[in-house]
Amino acid sequence: MSSAPTTPPSVDKVDGFSRKSVRKARQKRSQSSSQFRSQGKPIELTPLPLLKDVPSSEQPELFLKKLQQCCVIFDFMDTLSDLKMKEYKRSTLNELVDYITISRGCLTEQTYPEVVRMVSCNIFRTLPPSDSNEFDPEEDEPTLEASWPHLQLVYEFFIRFLESQEFQPSIAKKYIDQKFVLQLLELFDSEDPRERDYLKTVLHRIYGKFLGLRAFIRKQINNIFLRFVYETEHFNGVAELLEILGSIINGFALPLKAEHKQFLVKVLIPLHTVRSLSLFHAQVAERALYYWNNEYIMSLIEENSNVILPIMFSSLYRISKEHWNPAIVALVYNVLKAFMEMNSTMFDELTATYKSDRQREKKKEKEREELWKKLEDLELKRGLRRDGIIPT
Repeated sequence: MSSAPTTPPSVDKVDGFSRKSVRKARQKRSQSSSQFRSQGKPIELTPLPLLKDVPSSEQPELFLKKLQQCCVIFDFMDTLSDLKMKEYKRSTLNELVDYITISRGCLTEQTYPEVVRMVSCNIFRTLPPSDSNEFDPEEDEPTLEASWPHLQLVYEFFIRFLESQEFQPSIAKKYIDQKFVLQLLELFDSEDPRERDYLKTVLHRIYGKFLGLRAFIRKQINNIFLRFVYETEHFNGVAELLEILGSIINGFALPLKAEHKQFLVKVLIPLHTVRSLSLFHAQVAERALYYWNNEYIMSLIEENSNVILPIMFSSLYRISKEHWNPAIVALVYNVLKAFMEMNSTMFDELTATYKSDRQREKKKEKEREELWKKLEDLELKRGLRRDGIIPT
């Protein structure tokens, strides 16, 4: 008795496991990977009094001691280790955030190196390897940083530090330098979107405060994009860096420098050719449509409306009828309204031409479909005759 034929294994199965379960297992592993490794010994920190409980004369020294304590790093992958000390550091970081926000005179010259040291100890680290070939943004959850209970407060503290009215870039530039910026930019490859969001704010603040670092920041972002486009095609923080660049570009003076034109041609336009475009292209269209909110650009468009309207009209009109995103449709309607107010006669002519062209296209499409149907019927009859099903 012959055995039943075996069904070939499904392409969605890998060694008896579904791809979804393999993906979940991989995701669990990637969540457990971290640069923080326990040394095998419990970490003990000596509890210090609250800043508000000591005389104001003693607060600067206590502030420095708390900053130094917060340089200690815990292993968050071991969920049972150092629980009491982890909570102590978390509460201390919370206290530091409040202190730097409301206190006056807390940013003495001695605090700058200690603040940057504490921040550097916590945020600068080797990121876990990214399994970019396996990651599916439609189905997989991003890898979240296990140490986020501490890391978030460190970022929050650093942002308050940079935004403080007492902050002095002339002192801070000794410690927040090109090396610091390079390490900061590397962190944009973090898979945790929460961290990338904080990094975006931090880099914004540094770009605004340190005039001497601006050209360097632009150059390094440029280098990241060049590697992304022409070498790796993988970098988690492309969308966030593009947002920062959008803000930077808005501040460019006219006429544009050759550096900025070169960046457009060699980096921004080639970004549209990468395979992972869908991961960072969201509302590109929306950003482009915001050009119509700029009075200077609108004045240029109005001066050249006879040339620009015929070029852009058909695309805008089609988007207003077919685009899936209501925000884009609303913006396009505003642009079309502006065009109509600029040159109502041409607008009416272009509308009529567009509609007649669309009707002509639909007629051609229908004729093509009918022709293909006739050809399919003819081929079917020919096959039936060949097989003797119908007489020749």
